[in-house]
Amino acid sequence: MTLPSDMLKLIPALPCDVEGPVFREPWEAQAFALAVDAHAKGLFTWSEWAAALSAQIKAAQLAGDPDTGETYYQHWLATLEGLTVSKGATSLDQLKQVQSAWDRAARATPHGQPIVLENDPLAS
Repeated sequence: MTLPSDMLKLIPALPCDVEGPVFREPWEAQAFALAVDAHAKGLFTWSEWAAALSAQIKAAQLAGDPDTGETYYQHWLATLEGLTVSKGATSLDQLKQVQSAWDRAARATPHGQPIVLENDPLAS
């Protein structure tokens, strides 16, 4: 994946290797892709993203995050959620509804099977 150079300059802590971003879990790649897509759709600039991500990481560190890099994409996801709410693309209530729906679907899914969200809580 080729990343915009302005993104790489503004977000230097992004875990990368020679081929691009490094993800330990599939959800990390999905959160990354959602942020890139939201930026591409004009929801925020990379400068806004970098400022919000930096603030999120600093707040977590003040709350005791050990800053080992293992929680980087948790901060990425929290930043994405915060920006989508603050920009009016969704609400905190809608985010909670979707999270609850996915949690229920995950608990109902047999081990090794893909999780399927049968009823999208935001569709109507």
